[in-house]
Amino acid sequence: MAWVFGLMLVVGLLWITVTQGGDAATASMMAGAGEAVTLCLELAGAYLLFMGVLGVARRAGLMETLSRALTGAIGWLFPRAGKASGAIALCFSANMLGMGNAATPFGLEAMRLLDEQNPHRGVATDEMCILIAVNGSALQLLPTGLIALRQAAGSAAPASVVLPSLVASAVSTLVAVLLCRLLTRRREAPVRSVGRRSAGCAGGER
Repeated sequence: MAWVFGLMLVVGLLWITVTQGGDAATASMMAGAGEAVTLCLELAGAYLLFMGVLGVARRAGLMETLSRALTGAIGWLFPRAGKASGAIALCFSANMLGMGNAATPFGLEAMRLLDEQNPHRGVATDEMCILIAVNGSALQLLPTGLIALRQAAGSAAPASVVLPSLVASAVSTLVAVLLCRLLTRRREAPVRSVGRRSAGCAGGER
């Protein structure tokens, strides 16, 4: 991604320099930097509010309650997660509550624990791939970041995206789960078939 953004920056600067001159390029960069600072300041209040509310919810045990409710689904999605199950549950719970910053450490811890059980270090296991896919689809009950951005942009109804965001993230999560399960079963099918043939050969030899 660093190469992609770097290329976009260079191409944009070259284009505006060639078409409008160096002064326009400098003015554009300064204006963009100023707008970025302004946006950060406008977002600060909304983020502080939402993070404060979600912090109270976390202290009240809402995240732990969600984690316990997700235990069955996590056991089905990650049958070989082992001791990483707790970190996975907390990661998903934080994302569902819109606390992406809190979800990141849990996700990293889950990956670390999954890698400890990995017989082939450096090669992603099924559980790792499923965690990335489901975490990327990010089912959100409360999209606090999006609401804050719409509020900073002057939206008349910044919270109107809650239902569409919930539906869209639910559909994307469902698709991610189904695809992961399908691909995992297709990959494991030849292994099971070989195992049955081996057992049959051994029985014949006896």
